[in-house]
Amino acid sequence: MATAIITGASQGIGACIAKRLAKDGFDVVINHSPKESSKEKALAVAAECEAFGVKAVCIAADVSQFDQCEAMVKQTKAEFGTIDVLVNNAGITKDTLLARMKEEDYDAVIAVNQKSVYNMLKHTCAVMMKQRHGRIINITSVAGLYGNAGQVNYSASKAAIIGMTKTVAKEFGSRNITCNAVAPGLIRTPMTDVLSDELKAKMLSAIALGRYGEPEEVASVVSFLASEDASYITGQVIEISGGLSM
Repeated sequence: MATAIITGASQGIGACIAKRLAKDGFDVVINHSPKESSKEKALAVAAECEAFGVKAVCIAADVSQFDQCEAMVKQTKAEFGTIDVLVNNAGITKDTLLARMKEEDYDAVIAVNQKSVYNMLKHTCAVMMKQRHGRIINITSVAGLYGNAGQVNYSASKAAIIGMTKTVAKEFGSRNITCNAVAPGLIRTPMTDVLSDELKAKMLSAIALGRYGEPEEVASVVSFLASEDASYITGQVIEISGGLSM
């Protein structure tokens, strides 16, 4: 059976992706932060995944830390034998205008959102290259495509992921490894719930479909990119925004 690692999978989009890939027949590794509250949420996600008849393992790791990512990849390989899909989903926000942004808030967002992708790619690529097969899906954002006031740190991290996606697609293509990115817009998650009503209304007015996206709609695209149906797609950024860019 094939195996998928999903970072930041204890809630929101990551949890939906884990459940969708489990429904598709993948054994799943549900990464979560070392916080006790995240562990409880991850265990609940794992139980839902196992209801589909697959194996689900929760691994606590701060994905901004190189050594913790290495340990997670080694544990996954030892437990399942293969790593067929990697979904780099973990992310945080620390929003404020650039003039008010503290250096530590910039560094924290870059570390969790971007450095984590490097960490996971670095440790997973050796496994996938030896297998001569793999699917990598990076979760970026429309903020990485168009920018967003008050999110210079977040936008920078997500734009970097797009560049990394295209580079990895070129480097690993000869080993039958695809690498694509998904760029969600305004998706209904705990992260977007904290936005002000004024900002939500402003964003909704710019969306052609006039509504939030749902995490399951992002998970459906990840499911496709992880499947054999997407075997000739690599280096692409698929926007899931309801027409926000039009």
